Amino acid sequence: MFEVFKKELRELLRDKKTLLFVVALPVFIFPVIFGVLGYFMAQAHLSAEQEVHSYSIIGEEYATGFSESVFYHKNFNLNKDIKTNTKEELEKAVKNELIDLGIYIESKPIIDGKTKSIIKIEVVFNNSSRVNYITEKINKIFSDYKVLIQYKNLKELGITKHQEQDFVLSPIELELIDSSNARESFGEKIGVLLPYLLIPIVLTGASYPAIDLGAGEKERGTLETLLLTPITRTQLVMGKFITILTASLATSLITVLSLGSWMYIAKQFISISFITDAIELIGTVDLILILLLLIPLACIFSSLVLAISIYAKTFKEAQNYMGPLSMLTFFPLAISMMPNMELNVKTSLIPIVNISLAIRELLKGTVEYNHVYLIIGSTSIIAIISILFCVKWFNKEEVLFR
Repeated sequence: MFEVFKKELRELLRDKKTLLFVVALPVFIFPVIFGVLGYFMAQAHLSAEQEVHSYSIIGEEYATGFSESVFYHKNFNLNKDIKTNTKEELEKAVKNELIDLGIYIESKPIIDGKTKSIIKIEVVFNNSSRVNYITEKINKIFSDYKVLIQYKNLKELGITKHQEQDFVLSPIELELIDSSNARESFGEKIGVLLPYLLIPIVLTGASYPAIDLGAGEKERGTLETLLLTPITRTQLVMGKFITILTASLATSLITVLSLGSWMYIAKQFISISFITDAIELIGTVDLILILLLLIPLACIFSSLVLAISIYAKTFKEAQNYMGPLSMLTFFPLAISMMPNMELNVKTSLIPIVNISLAIRELLKGTVEYNHVYLIIGSTSIIAIISILFCVKWFNKEEVLFR
């Protein structure tokens, strides 16, 4: 079995495609993809924040302070070419993209129709854009204007002292005290993304070597030669399985080390100290536990992809069979990202969901270690069953020579 492992590993290392998937992908290609993606996202948000929106306004005389604030705001430009008299015309102008937003101000008398009135401001805009800061900008202007009107109304009602005005406007104060530390905050955010990156990579790291060692051997006609060697079929399949498992774990480990290295390099140029400080709070035991969680999962993936590859007649057929397996992996990952999902005894028994939740809790430092041991135990049992199935599958003549 060990001789088979050495032989298969040597052949994989000689294969340039394998090195591309195992080494180049996590070390160079993924960081470049994420870096480019982050750059374009940052540029899109910066552009949206600096964008100047054309607008038209009706009823500005009812809220002169508000209309002046919008007029002098750097991100709004009054379109004097568009003439509108009703709210419907404003909506039509926005819909036809003649202006970015229309402001309709209406004054409704509530006491005697002369001095006291409430002001209703309606803002019409298209919010279908993915990056849009119109709401934030208008809300800021509206909030400032609302405070001015509140103080003005209090003065007219005879409440002139600043302390009395504050007492009326803010009779109750609500103070939210966040008890989470930097690690919990960081773990909650990155703990959602890290399993989404790591778990598919465990599968990807196993898939390509499995295709080569199963369907690839069939296509090249070398499988029959291996079967004639004086080793049992169980030793042969276990040698291939250990090779695939090694490639899968190596890909995951290289990915984590690559992310750490690139983060260290990025720290020299941009301010990400809050991330690195939070990472430093994560203990070695927790990092080892994350690795231990991935090992039985890698065993499951390795045995499954090897079984699929052995069944397939050709390289291409094996690739077609493994496509749905990738989709099945993302389904439990999506479930684990739901807001109400927590790690407990029940979720500890659901494959992939349990590992995703456990990684998040470990990064946050709020994990119950009994749940982690339960996950390792339950996933290991599934891994043993998967390996036994793969061995039995490999011993079937109708699978090997179909």
